[in-house]
Formats: sequence, C-alpha cells, structure tokens
Amino acid sequence: METARTLNTPYGAINRQSADNCPTCRGIGTIPRVHDQLVAVIPCNDARLKPRRTKLYVCISMVVCLFLCCLILFFVFPRSVTLAPVSVLSVMVYFTPDTVDMEVTNLINVTNENFVPVQIVEFSVQGLISRAVVGTSKITNMTTMQARSVKSYTFKIDLPVTDKGLNAYCKSSTIKIHTLFLELQMTMNISYLSHTEQLSLDTFEYIDCGTNSTIPHPVR
Repeated sequence: METARTLNTPYGAINRQSADNCPTCRGIGTIPRVHDQLVAVIPCNDARLKPRRTKLYVCISMVVCLFLCCLILFFVFPRSVTLAPVSVLSVMVYFTPDTVDMEVTNLINVTNENFVPVQIVEFSVQGLISRAVVGTSKITNMTTMQARSVKSYTFKIDLPVTDKGLNAYCKSSTIKIHTLFLELQMTMNISYLSHTEQLSLDTFEYIDCGTNSTIPHPVR
C-alpha cells in the first residue's frame, strides 16, 4: 500500500498538501507506473540554468559585427574617378578657300580608384579658340573600367576655323609657326554603385594650324 502511494505521489512534493501541478503527467497530477517518459526536477538556483561567459560572447559578437561592417564600408565606399589629359598626338590641317579644317587627336587617362568596376556612359568634348566654340565630339562606345585601374583613351575632334583673321594667320607663308591656343572642355558621365556621376575638365593646349604635326607633345 505504501509502495502504490509512493508511485502516485503528486509531482514536485512529498505530500499532497504541498504539491505542484505536473506539466508532463497529462493533467492527472500524478505519474502512473506505466508512464513512458522520465521527469527531471531541477531547482531554479541550479548552475546549469545560468549561461556562463554571456558578456564575453556578446562582446565578441559585437566586435565581429563591427569589423565586418567596417570591412564592407571600406570596399564599397565611393572613391574618386579622375580624368587627366596626357598629350596631343597629332594635328592634321586641311586648307580650303574659306576655312582651315583641323583634326586634333588627343590622349587622356581615366583613373578608377574604386574597388568596383566603373561604366563610362558617355564622353563629350568641345573645342574653343578665342572663346568661340569651333568643334564638338562625342564618344559613347567606351568600355567598362575594372577596379583599381588606369586606362588610356584617344579621341579626335574636328575644328573648322572660319574666322577670316585666323584663316589669314594660319595660311600666312611669312610666319613659320602658327600657334593657336585650343581650349578643350571635356565631360564624362560614369556609373558605378547604382549611381551616376559627371566628371568635368578644362584644358589648354597649343597647336600649329599652319602645317601637319604628327609628333606628340604633352599638354601644358
């Protein structure tokens, strides 16, 4: 009789007066002999219920997350893309009765300091002589620049000079060097990291409008 009473003792207590409800005995308040599960009673002050080194793990997780965020920002942070003139490659001069037609070929460098490729959408340039626009050019088939790279491009611009004074100056046979100062206003549209950007550059170079010149000289 004592054995049966012991087997049907309420959960979590020695006697029925101080019994707690059993969460695993299906609402009957006691654990029958035929019960196929084991119940472990763990006190609330048991050390196994308290995780160890919690602050250390939290600090390590925060440091790792901060490091990864800084690493991502370092690689995706937008850097500068620079456009720089290099030299005048050639100047081809063609005389007509009313004009002096010049075809100027220039070399420029584009530097991509980003860690991602840069797409060059469009490049346009206009030439000015004596503050008057005499020619324009546009290039739309430039290739994509790879990350951390420098690429050189050549472009040609036609400059028909119709001013009578400049025509006489360029066609004069008494002057050996016919120097003209050419201003180039260059604009480049680029796209990278889901945004577009425009680069602008104004350069001044000297050309000889009286004869052909195929010897490259640097832009000053």
